[in-house]
Amino acid sequence: MKNKQRKIQRAHRGIFHRFAHAAARATGHGFAFGLAVGVVLGWALLGPLFHFNDTWQLTINTATTIVTFLMVFLIQNSQNRESEAIQLKLDEVIRATKNAHNALLNIEELSEEELDEIKERYVELAEHALQEVRTGHSDLGSPQLRDVTK
Repeated sequence: MKNKQRKIQRAHRGIFHRFAHAAARATGHGFAFGLAVGVVLGWALLGPLFHFNDTWQLTINTATTIVTFLMVFLIQNSQNRESEAIQLKLDEVIRATKNAHNALLNIEELSEEELDEIKERYVELAEHALQEVRTGHSDLGSPQLRDVTK
């Protein structure tokens, strides 16, 4: 039963994914921008014909609100996919690097406090490296990050 539900979810996710990807590509194209400019210019030119009445104004307000509302979801979907892809690529770099801390592979799931602790350790490393450079020493290498998995 679970496998059937997963297949249905993947199929639905696939339909939205394909639609969102195609819509993002289309709306990000120069032609889409030109079309939007054309619509606004057409609306503005029709103003005198409709005596700049409330219906004329309401038309563009409603249209832009609807388009903006729908675009928010498409943009968020695109950002989520891109963010996840970048995260996976970074995870692979961490995994493949000999002295990298594998505890950082799932760092995005940590609490703010845990992230702050790890960040502080990296700040300490950076300060130490800067001090080394200022005293004429090398800052190259892979110093250990104390208690990264704490």
